[in-house]
Amino acid sequence: MATQVPTGPVRGDYEKKVSYYYDADVGNFYYGQGHPMKPHRIRMAHNLILNYGLYRKMEVYRPHKATFEEMTKFHSDEYIRFLRAVKPDNLASFNKYMQQFNVGEDCPVFDGIYEFCQLYTGGSVAGAIKLNKRQTDIAVNWAGGLHHAKKAEASGFCYVNDIVLAILELLKYHQRVLYVDIDVHHGDGVEEAFFTTDRVLTVSYHKYGEYFPGTGDLNDIGAGKGKHYAVNFPLRDGVDDASYEEIFAPVMRKVMEFYDPGAVVLQCGADSLTGDRLGCFNLTVKGHARCVEFMKTFNKPLLLLGGGGYTIKNVARCWTYETAVALGVEVPNELPYNDYFEYFAPDFKLHIAPSNMSNLNSTDYLSQVKDRLFENLRHMPFAPSVQQHDVPRDAMDLDEMERAAMDAANPDERVPQALKDRIRERENDNNDIAEGGERSGDRDLDVNGEMPHSNGMSRKRLLPEGFADSMEDDNQGRGILNGAVSTSVVALAGTTAEAATVEPMEVVTTHTVDAVKNPDGTTTVTTTEQTKTTAVVQ
Repeated sequence: MATQVPTGPVRGDYEKKVSYYYDADVGNFYYGQGHPMKPHRIRMAHNLILNYGLYRKMEVYRPHKATFEEMTKFHSDEYIRFLRAVKPDNLASFNKYMQQFNVGEDCPVFDGIYEFCQLYTGGSVAGAIKLNKRQTDIAVNWAGGLHHAKKAEASGFCYVNDIVLAILELLKYHQRVLYVDIDVHHGDGVEEAFFTTDRVLTVSYHKYGEYFPGTGDLNDIGAGKGKHYAVNFPLRDGVDDASYEEIFAPVMRKVMEFYDPGAVVLQCGADSLTGDRLGCFNLTVKGHARCVEFMKTFNKPLLLLGGGGYTIKNVARCWTYETAVALGVEVPNELPYNDYFEYFAPDFKLHIAPSNMSNLNSTDYLSQVKDRLFENLRHMPFAPSVQQHDVPRDAMDLDEMERAAMDAANPDERVPQALKDRIRERENDNNDIAEGGERSGDRDLDVNGEMPHSNGMSRKRLLPEGFADSMEDDNQGRGILNGAVSTSVVALAGTTAEAATVEPMEVVTTHTVDAVKNPDGTTTVTTTEQTKTTAVVQ
């Protein structure tokens, strides 16, 4: 039975509390000229979300920056130390480590690489903690979802695996966590991290066969205690909405029935959309979002993350619509005016039409794969349990920050600046833990005390041979760097700024956090971003 995205008035059971994580600085980072990964897409999506007015229906947070200590709960000390130290202007000093940590063409060193990792990881970890505290039903971090990163190496444009770190946080409160990946590429980094445990079940729908990262075969089902807890649905080119829904709903229904997780993480990579510059699927925004809507129906704590997506105007469309689906609200197809309105020419619509590419996934093929997966799931013990244990300390103290916000909240007064900084941005005082601090070493996940799975494959590249950006697409991804200025969000009051490109310019961005106590006793915390652009005197 197909699950449809609501098109009429919203019913009460769709009204879930949503917490949304975004830091304006994330859109400033730039992988380099010609690179298809453009963090600027996060800013575009956020601006569209604001101008649709969706911020009024959810709590908006600026996440803390993940610390060295937090990131080494999965990654090796040496690798994170390398990311913290390496810069474009000191590459010569780190030549011997570039190959070791797989940093180079696919995963270049760029200005601010460590801070970029801190920002997108902080949002995912904060969302997991919010879910653990039962302070929200759905947490959203579109900057996260970088699923290829390994314990001690970068891969596929990903440096720190925020998904693994968020799942480790969820495992402190939940016996079982389900991870679902709808990116066009296999979620290899997450699967590998949890390949030998039954506490995390990973499900990935992806293109398979002569395609990055080369993993995710139907027969890859996990190992040791994790046998049958890795589910892979290999797909061929051209899968469309109808075919995807035909496989997603029944498989996920069966997974939920057998596994009964305490929480769900859904990686919403947008490179599975039609027309993606690195993808080969034919999904529309609506077809992609049906996965979000379907996972909502199980009423489990849900963490929504971004991922791939290289036609950035469609990435913004997709994650905007999926934010609306998470909220259970209807948004018009006509795009509101926004800072990047001209990017959506010529139709200026939210939804996109599928192409006429052939769907190489026959009904027989999909049915055969489905039957094999159902057979594997039948071998899985029903809802495996774990021994009771003390709950470890949270990665960050949300309760303390919430209390500070509530104590300071007064509808007639603005929150003092010193308190604003405490409310939503954790002091990064542990960054130098490696200097004289306790060494964590090459620790493994302490889920089972076993080594993570390694498939032994040689490293592959995500960037296709001969890939080159057009100058227009490259400039759209540059954000405010190198003199190209894209005006950002002006305020959460719904106003928009005119898009501008000025050279050379100086851009100063300020952030304001307001905590307001509502009549019903709840507290709403919102962030306001203001960008001031001035000409630089030569």
